[in-house]
Amino acid sequence: MKIITNIKQNISINDIISVIKNLNAWFINSRPIALPQSILPVITAIAISFSYAENNNADFSIFLSILSVIAVGIGHLATNLLDDYFDYKKQGLNYRTELSHKGIRSRIHKCPYLSDGSNTISQLLAACIVFFAIVLIIGIIIWLYRGNFIILISVIAAVLAISYSGFPFRFSYNGLGEVIIGIMFGPLAMLGVFYAAVGNFYAILFFFSIPIGLLVLNIIYTHSIIDIEADKQANKRTLAVLIANKKIMIFISFLTNLLPFCIITFGIAIGLISAWYLLVFITLPMAIHLLYLLIQFQKHPNKEFSPRFWMGPFEKWNEKLEAGIGWFLIRWMLARNLVTFFAIIISIVSIILAL
Repeated sequence: MKIITNIKQNISINDIISVIKNLNAWFINSRPIALPQSILPVITAIAISFSYAENNNADFSIFLSILSVIAVGIGHLATNLLDDYFDYKKQGLNYRTELSHKGIRSRIHKCPYLSDGSNTISQLLAACIVFFAIVLIIGIIIWLYRGNFIILISVIAAVLAISYSGFPFRFSYNGLGEVIIGIMFGPLAMLGVFYAAVGNFYAILFFFSIPIGLLVLNIIYTHSIIDIEADKQANKRTLAVLIANKKIMIFISFLTNLLPFCIITFGIAIGLISAWYLLVFITLPMAIHLLYLLIQFQKHPNKEFSPRFWMGPFEKWNEKLEAGIGWFLIRWMLARNLVTFFAIIISIVSIILAL
């Protein structure tokens, strides 16, 4: 009741109306650049569910598949906005600028739509509510078709999303944010979408959802390594901050980058998945190069690197350089591209094997 009262005190119906009228602007505010870390895993789950349905005469629903992908994507964007809201409530707008003035390398503009005055904190909270309401409506539709298991998945996802940087657990401030994101957009989201698509479970799905979850975790963990000094100053105990030791940080990164390939190989070796999935090894150079860039960041934090064609898309790269965040985004975007292409390869192989 206290939470509901606080929400009523902080937003008005005009805030809700303003958000609805400016959904496109709020879509941009919610950092859609990060969508591949949630959309690609669930599209992969749909591809696997299609293959499963073809081989087991199961009921595959393209309608529910599309709805579930939309729900995951909007839920991801809502979580990003909620993270901005709770970070603002805890740290305010200027703490990263203050860190920069102290000589600590930090991304200065996390919430430019607040710092430039174009939106208010009450409108941000209203945007979170609108986005989550859309997810709720879609969830109800899927529940009507697939039953109560969808409620269980949705409740778990909602608790994790809110608790990522908010009440009651504040996972991102207590060293568990990376793990939570890996679970949410790996096994949890893929299981939920698979169930929405075919109304059934499939144990072999975990040979794909765990590797993809590790690579999603890897995006957030890479973020925490390169943003470690700013996080320390903000008293944000990310996994990298808790580890502290640079060699152990790189060892954990070694695991999150390379274990996915080992799990796929193991699944093939014991005969549970097709050898064609070895094609994911096309992305191995990206994983190895990301490790190299992280090692270089620790040794030579000011050394500049440029994207290469085999590293995937680095959209609007010159703008990123001019903004002074190339040092950050070359590592973050490479981690994003790694999971993107890893998931795309699994999806393509799954569909081909079903035909």
